[in-house]
Amino acid sequence: MSSCDRRSLLIRLGALAAILPVTACGFTPAYAPGAAANALRNSVVPDDPANRMDYYFIGQIQSRLGPASNPRYRLSYRITTRKIQLAVTTEGSILRYNIVGEASYSLKDIKTGATLFTGHANSFTSSAATQATIAAQSAEQDANERLMIILADQVVSHLTAAASTFAAPTAAQP
Repeated sequence: MSSCDRRSLLIRLGALAAILPVTACGFTPAYAPGAAANALRNSVVPDDPANRMDYYFIGQIQSRLGPASNPRYRLSYRITTRKIQLAVTTEGSILRYNIVGEASYSLKDIKTGATLFTGHANSFTSSAATQATIAAQSAEQDANERLMIILADQVVSHLTAAASTFAAPTAAQP
């Protein structure tokens, strides 16, 4: 057996050894067939976007949960952001901003209108402040887009973790 084959075998055995403890403790993937979080797949309809940041937020929600081909839940949300001066020179020039954001959200059953889950997500990103107006605007827009993706990922993680409290387990969806 060549050393290359031994190395490949050792890597495979190592990966198998790493997986065994996880399966032995009863770990089940969140979106496994029959898992409660699987009910979120392709069934969450977010409110319509009102601005560019909402558009990025919704896009990431749909990227994670899929488009609502079988709508069961409505996701209402409110996003707030604020820009904080982070690095200021002695001359008073601003070199960097933090953009702090919060998403308050609620998940409702479409048929009954009952609120099933509410929560908050918050995070921040940073943006460079440059002398060039276009560069500063582009940096701020990029920071806002990254912030919306972070907030959406947190919302999906919260919903996935809490799915067993409001969603009936379903079979796998395509």
